[in-house]
Amino acid sequence: MSTMGDGTRAVRAGLPEPEQFEPTLPGPVFAAHFHLSGEPVGPYTYGRETNPTWTHLERAIGELEAPGEDVGTTVFASGMAAITAVLLSQVRSGDAVVLPDDGYQALPLVREQLAAYGVEVRTAPTGGDAQLALLTGAKLLWIESPSNPGLDVCDIRRLVEAAHAAGALVAVDNTLATPIGQRPLELGADFSVASDTKGMTGHGDILLGHVTCREPRLTADVRRWRKVVGAIPGPMEAWLAHRSLSTLQLRIDRQCTTALALAEALAKRTEVTGLRYPGLPTDPSYAVATRQMRRFGSVVSFELADRDTAERFLTSLRLVDDATSFGGVRSTAERRGRWGGDAVAEGFVRFSVGAEDPEDLLADVEQALDAAVR
Repeated sequence: MSTMGDGTRAVRAGLPEPEQFEPTLPGPVFAAHFHLSGEPVGPYTYGRETNPTWTHLERAIGELEAPGEDVGTTVFASGMAAITAVLLSQVRSGDAVVLPDDGYQALPLVREQLAAYGVEVRTAPTGGDAQLALLTGAKLLWIESPSNPGLDVCDIRRLVEAAHAAGALVAVDNTLATPIGQRPLELGADFSVASDTKGMTGHGDILLGHVTCREPRLTADVRRWRKVVGAIPGPMEAWLAHRSLSTLQLRIDRQCTTALALAEALAKRTEVTGLRYPGLPTDPSYAVATRQMRRFGSVVSFELADRDTAERFLTSLRLVDDATSFGGVRSTAERRGRWGGDAVAEGFVRFSVGAEDPEDLLADVEQALDAAVR
């Protein structure tokens, strides 16, 4: 499937060989145990270790992450389960890890836990490839590009080469881009990680995460961690995720096109500052992003004057839900400062573009801005 287009690959990924009178995508397998006589060897033994529904989904994600290659994907109950599986399967007390200081909101919690385990945690911003200065003696470098919620981008190839030269493994959180927007393994990363709660499944009704590795040893480490901690997805969630992948290219293309149109419209509004979207030619990250990204994602971030202005804007939106998360077919937006933990202004808005008609969504944003600044 390496020569197929993204849409073809998305609708065919992970499907079993056709079998007469059987469904093209088998239904979810609900099983805590399997028939297992004699020696406990074989693909399916116990429900915490393997499940046929996971197998189909993991193959599908692997085909999207690295078309035509033999890679290993492990699915998890959530994005955070995937993130912690990489970190805690690889580092030990006395090791050093490099994290972004502007990444996903829960990373500070991970940082605290790593420190409690005796791991040295170094942090630097995503922008300007600032993590380069912290690699000496590190065991693992964690990259989040584009970063959430600030949408900064770093040169992944450059950081990977420097980290590998320093003896460090590299994991890339690819949640914002998805594999059809950016392929971290092709850029040299050892782990491609994502919260599939977001754009991969795209409907806001599943919590899921995954880790994909090219090196079998690393895949084995991650899968062992999943077995130890039991951070497994339910079979229904895994089946729904696989079904949702079939529209991945359709959803993402629509969202990215509208996100760029939204960014262009916001750039014309004098009350909007701090506008960020990697696909906007005037964005500080545009040059780097165009070298490593094939699509620029569904998220646009910007600032309004203050907390009250942002709240009025959000309240005035009619087609956009005031909700957290991103990547869904229904547009969402929120004032990120309400959570704490992100170094953002009180009027900072993270806007996730859905699959609505672009003209309807843009009109809604324009009227909400008008209402917010009156």
